[in-house]
Amino acid sequence: MKRFLTSTALVAALALPATVFADAQSGMDPNAKSGGNITISYKDDVATLDPAIGYDWQNWSMIKSLYDGLMDYVPGTTDLRPGLAESYEISEDGMTFTFKLREGVKFHNGREMTAEDVKYSLDRVTNPKTQSPGAGFFGSIAGFDAISSGQTEALEGVKVIDPYTVEITLSRPDATFLHVMGLNFASVVAREAIEEAGVDFGKTAMGTGAFKLGEWTIGQRLVFEKNEDYWREGLPYLDSITFEVGQEPIVALLRLQNGEVDVPGDGIPPAKFQEVMADPAQAARVIEGGQLHTGYITLNVKMPPFDNVDVRRAVNMAINKERITQVINGRAVPATQPLPPSMPGYTDGYEGYPHDPEAAKALLAKAGFADGFETELYVMNTDPNPRIAQAIQQDLANVGIKASIQSLAQASVIAAGGEADQAPMIWSGGMAWIADFPDASNFYGPILGCAGAVQGGWNWSWYCNEEVDAMATEADSMTDPDAVEARLQKWSDAYMKIMEDAPWVPVFNEQRYTMKSERMGGADALYVDPVSIPVNYDYVYVTDVQ
Repeated sequence: MKRFLTSTALVAALALPATVFADAQSGMDPNAKSGGNITISYKDDVATLDPAIGYDWQNWSMIKSLYDGLMDYVPGTTDLRPGLAESYEISEDGMTFTFKLREGVKFHNGREMTAEDVKYSLDRVTNPKTQSPGAGFFGSIAGFDAISSGQTEALEGVKVIDPYTVEITLSRPDATFLHVMGLNFASVVAREAIEEAGVDFGKTAMGTGAFKLGEWTIGQRLVFEKNEDYWREGLPYLDSITFEVGQEPIVALLRLQNGEVDVPGDGIPPAKFQEVMADPAQAARVIEGGQLHTGYITLNVKMPPFDNVDVRRAVNMAINKERITQVINGRAVPATQPLPPSMPGYTDGYEGYPHDPEAAKALLAKAGFADGFETELYVMNTDPNPRIAQAIQQDLANVGIKASIQSLAQASVIAAGGEADQAPMIWSGGMAWIADFPDASNFYGPILGCAGAVQGGWNWSWYCNEEVDAMATEADSMTDPDAVEARLQKWSDAYMKIMEDAPWVPVFNEQRYTMKSERMGGADALYVDPVSIPVNYDYVYVTDVQ
């Protein structure tokens, strides 16, 4: 039996009227004070601030504050609203989107943004030379296949009508297209900034966002400064944000307790979680939020012996998920499939692979590995991930698999995953998937689909099943509001097929916990924002401004 949870955001996206004007929900806080600086801490330095490249927990919200896209979300929600687009129209067949741009929007260098910039940005993110891990999101735009294969450097389906109008034509119906236009990957960039900086653009970011990059001292800090010409009047509230890097999470917690840090970017250290929650003064500053999240182990199907499905299924049965959730103080529930339970399309009643070491050994013997084998498990080096990796290592050892742990900085693990022959196994913790938007497709394309199985991509299992890809394409072509349930059924079937192929071990679905200093203002939802992960910096403020 399968049960489906319907997403109101999804239904709204499928049933939008032909013409949509700017959302009245500004997200402005009447109690907000303007001014002041906040300090955010991180253990690792930032890999990049290029919106076409950046795709991790740490830089996602930073990029979102430096750039804007045609679409946006109401702060703290997954409700779509126009962004740089003042309004848009959708053709009756749902294949053509015409966006009217806001006039007077300026890049940080003072130049006005136009439709030419929108086209350039979409051409750039889909060009394989850019090596964007998000290129696959734009697969429904006409001409995507031609640009992704190197036949051209311009998307046929993106046309400039006039300086403030851009028309995007799809090659197939796409129920997620407006959500895609709200992703960081769809951010509008200035050609001259890219051409001037070249490969260093990710270090010299320049967009239209609420903040601009003021300083980046590698290995020490980044400073974002208020964009005084920001097109959303009254925002941002803060004058500046300082991101301090190279800070151990436990040290960051101590500094927060001393009033020196406002938000610990890496969250509450798991080893300190019980202590924090037992102290009423500290617990009062803890913010908990649900998230569309799955933590998983990738099994690289391009690297023996994980090219054998019986080996992959054996690894699934070797892992004790209940025990691993205890490593993070029970702040998660065991996962049975790629989708989290609250995501539309989740297959209710599916129990996944049982924890059964003896059955795992039998499958390994069937695959020709009765004596086990040696492999490597890559993991991000921020607690609790090395401890989780040790638990995984022990479970694997129980069935004869000897896995050496490669504990590395986040950027190094991501880089290894993006190479087809480097990382046989990766524990995704600290980089685990949190939905970019509330739709089942978002857990497929970049991390399980063929489009993501490319150098620099996020499909670290390098899994590519053309049958499942076709199912995904069919599901996302079902844009009729009356077909919502049938579409979700199609996605459910696709994920069940993926579980048969076992390119992942889904381990747990985690809640998000963070803290803020006493001086921080703004709704709690802004600190566990489902889109501006982890914090929506444009809308938070401090209460002690004089």
